[in-house]
Order: sequence, then C-alpha cells, then structure tokens
Amino acid sequence: MIQILEYQSVYEEPIIDLILDIQQLEFKVPITLEDQPDLLIIPEFYCKNAGNFWVATTLDGTLVGTIALIDIGNNMGAIRKMFVHHDFRGKAFGVASRLLSTLTKHCELHHIDRLYLGTNPRLQAAMRFYEKNGFAQVPVEELPIEFPRMAVDSVFYQKTLH
Repeated sequence: MIQILEYQSVYEEPIIDLILDIQQLEFKVPITLEDQPDLLIIPEFYCKNAGNFWVATTLDGTLVGTIALIDIGNNMGAIRKMFVHHDFRGKAFGVASRLLSTLTKHCELHHIDRLYLGTNPRLQAAMRFYEKNGFAQVPVEELPIEFPRMAVDSVFYQKTLH
C-alpha cells in the first residue's frame, strides 16, 4: 500500500538519495546535488504560494516517489522532481499516477489552470507517461517567461487543466 503525503523534513535525505540515484545512476544524467540547491530548501523553495511538495511512501515510511509544484504566477504552475523508485513503477503500483493526481487536484483547489514541465530526452518512459496524461510537447520558445528551466532539460510539456 502506498500513501501520498505532503513534504516533511524527515524525508529530506531520502528525497535527495532517491532523486540522485535515479538521475545519476539509473539514467546517467550529468547532474549533482550542487546543481539542485532546491533539494536542500524544499519548504522555502516549493511550499510557498500555491506550490507544494509531495512524497509517496510505503506504509512503513519508505520513500518511493516524489513530485513538486512551483507556483509561477498568473494561474500557472511548474512540475518538478517527479521521480518514482524503479521497483514501484508501472500500473500495478500506480505511484506516478497518484502523485500526478494529487498535484492536479491541488492545482484545481488553488486555481492553477496551466501546468508546465521540462524533462530530459533520456527519460523516455517519463515522456510517454506525461503524454498519456494529456501533456503536449511545446517548443522552448512557447514557455512562459516565468517558467524556471533546468539546464539538463530540453523537452518541455504543457497541459491546460480547465
């Protein structure tokens, strides 16, 4: 059984470990913790305005997934840090779907009607997941100026919620 919870400081180290393992070891994305200082200040960076950060855990508290929302203003949000441990991916667990559903319900409650995200082309399964969930690729030129780009991202998506 998986539960989705809002960020708590007890998950800071497990979040860093999960994300870096997936980025560096599994997908060989050349990114370090120093490139992602937001991971060291999650409450200050994500949990302001309509933004938030969620974790997926097993009932015993083992972290298996993350997703974050940055409120970028003008009823828009940026999805960041969507990661699921490889042992918990797929429809059988539904972790990614539940994380995304939690985020989109939060957006509806907070009047965010457009979501944007960036990803790396090495993450083909993630790209298929976003497309299956109604996200459409957009050229970088069509991103709102408020969208915070990550250097390793070169594929971008947008979805209108309402």
